[in-house]
Amino acid sequence: MSTPHSIHACSDEAPQTLPILNLQDHDSSDAVQRNLFLDRLTASLETFGFLVLDGHGIAPERFAAAFAVSEAFFALDTRAKQACSVPESLGNRGYVGLGGEKAVGARAADLKEFFHVGQPHPRGAAGSFGNAWPDQMQLPGFQATMLELFADLEQLAGRVLAAVEEALGWEIGSLQEWIDGGNSILRLIHYPPLPEHIPADAVRAAAHADINLITLLCEGTAGGLEVQRPDGSWMPVRSLAGQLVINVGDMLQMATGGRLKSTPHRVVNPGDDAGRSVSRYSMPFFVHPRSEVVLSPEGPTTAGGFLEARLAAICSEPSGKPVGHQ
Repeated sequence: MSTPHSIHACSDEAPQTLPILNLQDHDSSDAVQRNLFLDRLTASLETFGFLVLDGHGIAPERFAAAFAVSEAFFALDTRAKQACSVPESLGNRGYVGLGGEKAVGARAADLKEFFHVGQPHPRGAAGSFGNAWPDQMQLPGFQATMLELFADLEQLAGRVLAAVEEALGWEIGSLQEWIDGGNSILRLIHYPPLPEHIPADAVRAAAHADINLITLLCEGTAGGLEVQRPDGSWMPVRSLAGQLVINVGDMLQMATGGRLKSTPHRVVNPGDDAGRSVSRYSMPFFVHPRSEVVLSPEGPTTAGGFLEARLAAICSEPSGKPVGHQ
């Protein structure tokens, strides 16, 4: 697990920081404290589209166990990992190898491999593909650990969306109902050590915005995440032990008529030899509605139709098939 760092701006000229909010303040019986939380939540998601969340209630041991089995999975040989691929899901379940995803507009594929855990309890049109799991004999506890973390993060997503509903003055339960049995994805990411020679444009994750409603990002094991500020410059986000980074996705930006911002972010390559020689691991939880949910009455655009259109724009270099959840 990573060591605590502060989140800070990358230049003296723009000393902006991501706000750190404590979710326990939203549960407070103190109206002033609760309203201050909602005001800060709204301001952060309108300005940055990002915030850091503390006091969320998920035990650090849950994250530690998930990172441990994630690292063990990516240490398996290629054949064992490929056995967990689900090609018909277009990258939405199981294993996707190196070179399997690139951001829209990027010339080179991202320098990462990943594994997707999908909704174990789908409703409606969600979850047309089941999950693929590594052999229990090779990785005992992998499936149970990931499903436990999925359940914790899905419950937390409901709490965060409840706060968003209240902050925006929406009907309580509306966004929470959208994600009940929805297409949410837990992604385990491995950024391998960088080889001596890589394509000039290749980075660990090129600049992109997320497709979904919101993302809950479990801490990474090393730095590299950067968020684009409103002025176009980039702000590094350091790994924070026990805290989560929350960001708005394109679906929530659409649903709020652009009020909440889906902000570009990226994972840059380490600039030093020591950083380039070690792996980086991270775990985003992409919170999706059910496919039939209508995101915008002006469209109307369904979550399933929006997702399919966006996936079609994400190309995999060598196969050309659309994959992933950028």
